[in-house]
Amino acid sequence: MRGPGRWWRRQSKPEKVETYTRWSFHLSAVIEILTVGLLAVGSLGVWLGTGLLLMVGVHAAVCFVTVSRSLDWTRGRRPQPVRLLWTLAAVTGAVGVTTIGIADRGPDRESVDAAAGGAFGAVVVIGIGIIALGIRRRRRVFAVVGGFAAGSWLVAFTRGAPASESLAAALMVLISGGLLAFTAVISVWLLNIVYELDEARETRARLAVAEERLRFGRDLHDVMGRNLAVIALKSELAVQLAQRGRPEAVTQMVEVQRLAQESQREVREVVRGYREADLASELAGAQGVLTAAGIDCTVGGATAAGLPAAVQSALGWVVREAATNVLRHGDARRCAVRLRVLEGRVVLSVENDGVSEAGPGSGAGPSGSGLAGLRERLAEIDGTLEAGPAGRGLFRLTAEVPLPSRSASTAAAPAAVAARSASEFTP
Repeated sequence: MRGPGRWWRRQSKPEKVETYTRWSFHLSAVIEILTVGLLAVGSLGVWLGTGLLLMVGVHAAVCFVTVSRSLDWTRGRRPQPVRLLWTLAAVTGAVGVTTIGIADRGPDRESVDAAAGGAFGAVVVIGIGIIALGIRRRRRVFAVVGGFAAGSWLVAFTRGAPASESLAAALMVLISGGLLAFTAVISVWLLNIVYELDEARETRARLAVAEERLRFGRDLHDVMGRNLAVIALKSELAVQLAQRGRPEAVTQMVEVQRLAQESQREVREVVRGYREADLASELAGAQGVLTAAGIDCTVGGATAAGLPAAVQSALGWVVREAATNVLRHGDARRCAVRLRVLEGRVVLSVENDGVSEAGPGSGAGPSGSGLAGLRERLAEIDGTLEAGPAGRGLFRLTAEVPLPSRSASTAAAPAAVAARSASEFTP
């Protein structure tokens, strides 16, 4: 069972719903063969029962194909199987009329009538429900149910059945077939909703990335636009002054140099602000995004307050990358984030129950390029990162960062002051 289990976990949530819907209707065809065809052999005898079993088998095979083609059409993978739907309707009617003929001209036994009546009801009702899978308009679904109900009444009435029995047969087909058709319509509707919700979640993630890119581009434009315009204007002025031999050209070029250095400093500040991640904000943001995506996310442990800025920035990027991997590469239902401040180190763990099957290089596992970037970032502050399966169906990412000792910080402070003072007095 390891193979089927791995295949099932590799499916996305919409694909799981589609598989469940598809095999639910396939199972109705299997039940048709088991409950109608095989029982008919015992009630009608070998030859007559085998003939009815073969007819029911043909009907079940057409139902199998119709279910697959109809659901593929629902998802836009192939055109509507109009001819197949008409074929199924014809086969359903033919098998239904044949069962009535067996009841009329077959052996004169009550068991024969019961078997033929059961076969008629099962074949017609299952046929109605599966035909409804390939129809989108409700009026046509009503027409199919009403048409088979009227046909049942007509067949029962023409074979000489009392009016009450004819009406009962029509009502049985109308109610049972209507319920199965309603189930088919609702199943298709729910399947489409699940796919639309999944597409909306992916769209929301792409919009969030696009919004962040626009914000970064807007910040760069605000910082660089004015300075570059002034630099271009003063450079043009300096060229004209230099061509005329005016000494003011040197002054203008000095101003251009100052503006260029100022622009470089402002760009560094924008990039630094973009790259630095606040741990508390990243934890709250990850919890909000995962919860909005339908994943039960819990954040526990110590608070980020009081941690050094470098540690918070590195761990904030770990939280951001882990949340992204849970959304993109896994099929998680729960995610737990825990921050622990131990003696001399900080440990951040992110655990979810959506083990990715994407394989190396996807960013979901230890070989992912996203996690490789995190390892490089953590290595700058002597931190480590571990990622991989942690039990049945679990994936855990653990980042450990050492805290700078108080004595080292105290010793580093005078050295930093001395270096800054020396740079101020350097000519």
